[in-house]
Amino acid sequence: MSNQLKKTLGLSAALSTVVGMVIGSGVFFKPQAIYTATNGAPGLGIIAWIVGGIITITAGLTAAEVSAAIPRTGGMMVYIEEIYGQKLGFLTGWMQTVLFFPGTIAALAVIFAQQVAELLGYLPSDMMIVLPVAIGIILFIALLNTVGSSLGGTIQTIATIGKLVPLILIIIFGFIKGNGNPILDPMVGQGKTVAGTLGQVLIATLFAYDGWINVGAIAGEMKNPGKDLPRAIVGGLSVVMAVYIVINIAYLWVAPASELASATAPAALVAQRIFGPVGGKLITIGILISVFGALNGYLLTGPRVPYTLAKQGTLPGSKTFAKLNKGNVPANAIWLLAVLASLYALSGQFNLLTDLTVFTIWVFYVFTFVGVMKLRKDKPQLNRPYKVPLYPIIPLIAITGGLIVIVNQLITATMIALGGIIITLIGIPVYAVTSKNSK
Repeated sequence: MSNQLKKTLGLSAALSTVVGMVIGSGVFFKPQAIYTATNGAPGLGIIAWIVGGIITITAGLTAAEVSAAIPRTGGMMVYIEEIYGQKLGFLTGWMQTVLFFPGTIAALAVIFAQQVAELLGYLPSDMMIVLPVAIGIILFIALLNTVGSSLGGTIQTIATIGKLVPLILIIIFGFIKGNGNPILDPMVGQGKTVAGTLGQVLIATLFAYDGWINVGAIAGEMKNPGKDLPRAIVGGLSVVMAVYIVINIAYLWVAPASELASATAPAALVAQRIFGPVGGKLITIGILISVFGALNGYLLTGPRVPYTLAKQGTLPGSKTFAKLNKGNVPANAIWLLAVLASLYALSGQFNLLTDLTVFTIWVFYVFTFVGVMKLRKDKPQLNRPYKVPLYPIIPLIAITGGLIVIVNQLITATMIALGGIIITLIGIPVYAVTSKNSK
């Protein structure tokens, strides 16, 4: 085969890639949603970080088999198309184009804007400040990405440092200066049950763990994917899980769960307690750099999906969105996501947007996990450089974990779940029209 990716990645490079792709903004902001759901109790929150990590590891190990077996550009959309056919493949890309990517970009922009507002002395709920900043940062990063992809690497490197510094400092000084608060007791607050709350807190932690789907993309560049890919996934995601658990214990060591539930940015609140007002602001700036990097990452990679759909001729306005500009980037596809993200950002809601995107993307993740088993049955002769270990136990854990999240969200947040389903299903009549035109 021609145009093969060069196999240059060893285990250490793959491990750092996994950690870098997953750690983003959720670890700094999601404790608020978690401890609000538990009614100010710490126990189930910590359990959710552990369970979310285990589900994520099994998900990564499972999806990586498909990634390695179908090494084509386009990610999950391509895998689902290969396994289930063109229509479901299109629906995957449609959902990512009109909901997942713009919704996630909007959520990150909103939380970025809320932190800027607080840093400047305004209330994080002041929409007169938050909305212009959120939309402004989306359009600014979109503009940077239309210039060319050369800036992307530099921004990502700075952002990686930006997110690691606050994490390390809060962990070290949190345990030194914190007074100590309950970590596991009680599990949930008054009027809450573990069974009824688990799905809500898992949705929050799974947003923080999101990014694992990209892990399989490195399979084609690994020297020994069969041996090193599972090690990179288990090792890398275990490191992420350990960091998430330790920093959340550090948060609780400094401030009780009931207080974290009322803070827009728990990490910034804890930093202020540890380092004082000036130190707290410096940590907040580090967190802002991390969120900026996450925003850049989504606006750098997300447009590839509508661009791929447009190249197939199945996206409305395909001729426009299939074009590359002078910088050899899909500028029109970038602006499509930026405009949609700006519209979502008008909600001013971080947790609502992330719940919407996590629910919908996990529906398609479960299709991917089931697809691993379907592909083994339908195409046993397919070359698989990597096979999921402990088959079928690992895929079944991933499927079960995904179904728990989906079903719980349908029961406890029905309107959000239905909204995601309706937006996705609009893709069916769109595909019916565009696929005829493309033929």
